[in-house]
Amino acid sequence: MDIEERKAQLKKLNARATQAKMDLHDLSEELPTHWEKIPEVAQRCFEAHVLLMDARKALAAAEA
Repeated sequence: MDIEERKAQLKKLNARATQAKMDLHDLSEELPTHWEKIPEVAQRCFEAHVLLMDARKALAAAEA
């Protein structure tokens, strides 16, 4: 994967992580309504950010 492809992937992962963060934030504002969704939404947010951080590291390594 070349650097431009990595940057495009990073942009998509950043959008996904941002949306997951907003979903978690929205859920927190609705509490205690839908409290049972906390683990599911938090896990999705965690996974999105793991992928984002891994992609950032891969891009930095490719650019080095």
